[in-house]
Amino acid sequence: MQISRSEQKRRMKDIESLVAELVTLPVPVLERSPCPDDIKLLLREAGKLQGSTRQRHIKYITKLIQDQPLAELYDLVGKYRGKALADQKQLHTLEFYRDALINEALEQRQFCRETNAEWVENWTGDTLAEIKEQMPEIDILALSRLSYLFVQTRNPRHSREIFRYLRSIQELRQRNSERLAKAE
Repeated sequence: MQISRSEQKRRMKDIESLVAELVTLPVPVLERSPCPDDIKLLLREAGKLQGSTRQRHIKYITKLIQDQPLAELYDLVGKYRGKALADQKQLHTLEFYRDALINEALEQRQFCRETNAEWVENWTGDTLAEIKEQMPEIDILALSRLSYLFVQTRNPRHSREIFRYLRSIQELRQRNSERLAKAE
């Protein structure tokens, strides 16, 4: 899936929000974070700053950590500040998947029209494969059918249904991981 510039900016804003929350954490908590030592030092320094200087520092740290795995940092912030930031990131990811799926379905339909081929409900595409890779529990046929229905009718109900389906799979995965964590 190709990421648009708007989506890239949105993702950077999410990371910036994460860094802003990390800066507010107490120093002992920051010391236990999975960040490299130079990032920990920058986070501690940013905690002491105010105003626009702090904002510039946060943007700089955001640029440094954007390529690192962020899941552990979201967990750390969630443990001390609440899960709202991680939940917002998950919603943005699901919205991106939904939009990418609908866009690919539109392209597939247009391609079938141009080649005089029949476009069917159980179409396949790269986006469906990538979503299946990220969420193995997903039913590809259900997603392809919902996106097919949306493209055929332009009824927003189908778009919302795609999002609900993706969210239900995400919630199922979270419950299962929480169950496994409690069992251990």
